[in-house]
Amino acid sequence: MKIKTKDMILVAFFTALTAAGGFIKIPVGPVPITLQYLFTALSGVLLGPFLGSLSQLLYVILGLLGIPIFAGGGGLSYIFDPSFGYLIGFIVAPYVIGKILAQAKAPCFFKIFLASIVGVVIIYIIGVPYMFIILNNVLNISITLEKAIKIGFLVFIPGDLIKSIAVALLGIRIIPAIKRLNS
Repeated sequence: MKIKTKDMILVAFFTALTAAGGFIKIPVGPVPITLQYLFTALSGVLLGPFLGSLSQLLYVILGLLGIPIFAGGGGLSYIFDPSFGYLIGFIVAPYVIGKILAQAKAPCFFKIFLASIVGVVIIYIIGVPYMFIILNNVLNISITLEKAIKIGFLVFIPGDLIKSIAVALLGIRIIPAIKRLNS
């Protein structure tokens, strides 16, 4: 796949949006509530599977290189942070969201919303076990799997539903404009 200048700009734009979303946070435990998922999901919806994932991979690489763009800072040692598994999920989620929506000729609100929900579930499937392992085995904070699910998943459900609705509302308005620009 040949990446055009426009694609590089959009990838960088969504990398920056995700970074900005990390600075808007509400601390609720080892993983804060942020706006990052909104931009992660939108990258899959608007850029597609490859470019959406690329924007998030770039975000993670920049953070690991030491640029303090993660919700809790940056640097290579961040791989030992309880929230790093969610960042890995940020790379996978837009790929899946983009693949789901690539099959639809004209994605509707419901399809975008469902794709966003699938994306957020993927993030939790990666993030919660990672958080559990880091807390128990690296930080020596004893926590049960039930407690990890409570503090790493359940507390985020209302916000992620709202963000998924916002992604669907934005997606149905922006996708037609992107298609007009591409044709």
